[in-house]
Amino acid sequence: MTPRHLGLFTRLVRSGENEDSATVYRHALEQFELAERLGYDAAWVAQHHLDPAEGGLPSPFVFLAHAAARTPRLRLGTAIVTLALEDPIRVAEDAAVLDVLSGGRLEIGLGAGGSRHAFELFDLAGADRQQVYADKLAALTAALAGAPLVGGRALNPPAGTLRNRLWQATFSASGARRAGLAGDGLLLSKAQPRDTATVGATLWEIQEPLVAAYLAALPAAAEPRIGASRGVFVADDHDTAWALAERGAARFLEQLRRNGGPEVAGTVEEVLQDSFVGTPDEVVAKLSADTALRQATDFIVQVHPVDPGREATLRSIELIATKVAPQLGWREGTKQ
Repeated sequence: MTPRHLGLFTRLVRSGENEDSATVYRHALEQFELAERLGYDAAWVAQHHLDPAEGGLPSPFVFLAHAAARTPRLRLGTAIVTLALEDPIRVAEDAAVLDVLSGGRLEIGLGAGGSRHAFELFDLAGADRQQVYADKLAALTAALAGAPLVGGRALNPPAGTLRNRLWQATFSASGARRAGLAGDGLLLSKAQPRDTATVGATLWEIQEPLVAAYLAALPAAAEPRIGASRGVFVADDHDTAWALAERGAARFLEQLRRNGGPEVAGTVEEVLQDSFVGTPDEVVAKLSADTALRQATDFIVQVHPVDPGREATLRSIELIATKVAPQLGWREGTKQ
């Protein structure tokens, strides 16, 4: 299998000390509009609370509603909404409104995770995250499917086919199996936590068991939907690509330390270990070895944690669409 769909994942983070939120949002919308012109199939954003180094967008549906008015074709996705921190009925209502406004272009990615600070913010620091997520996922799924909510009344506006556009993000085979059993899409992360048993493993070696668990659990009649997010930064020459990548990774590390963010890495090399950096041909060669990506239906690229600045990011988005993705089997205009 080769990826049928090409997606852009934009984390709304500052690439310079003087950027305010309005600038960050404007640059992200500029990336969406470029992706639309280049033929990308979808664009995704993540939800983050309180951790500027990870992202500055606590309200993804608001942002995507604005993006929908500026991109008439692009599918729009959340990767992810931290459902454990949300009211599932309100998520269903906001999603339904956005789907109507966008002409049925919304993809809902969900997950249980989030930073310690975010769970403290919503008084859930001691909660069983997986159980809270499972309970809220059941409520959200039922609402989107049209189940009566109160007094026999269902969701308004109706969610239409939105129930069939749910995706679940996970780091574990058990989470992948849950997504498969539900007939949902599976979202694979651009980076994967490692323990002593997997410290030297590639990203795809860690994610292959997740793909296998998902496919084994998927009902026979359900079509697989596997989105593989990858940190990809492409430049016209090798030295420029790596200079910007190492600078961005160092800045990302410093932001995490300053803001008390999650301990995801201790060195620049560790920050970039799951990233694909280089010229188009160099990146194609490395991505071609990614066996988990080969089984994906959706190839979803993001520059984070490199975040090299506006011009370099836009150039990378262009090179991926014109030089990288076609060599991996993607063709602009593939039927959704």
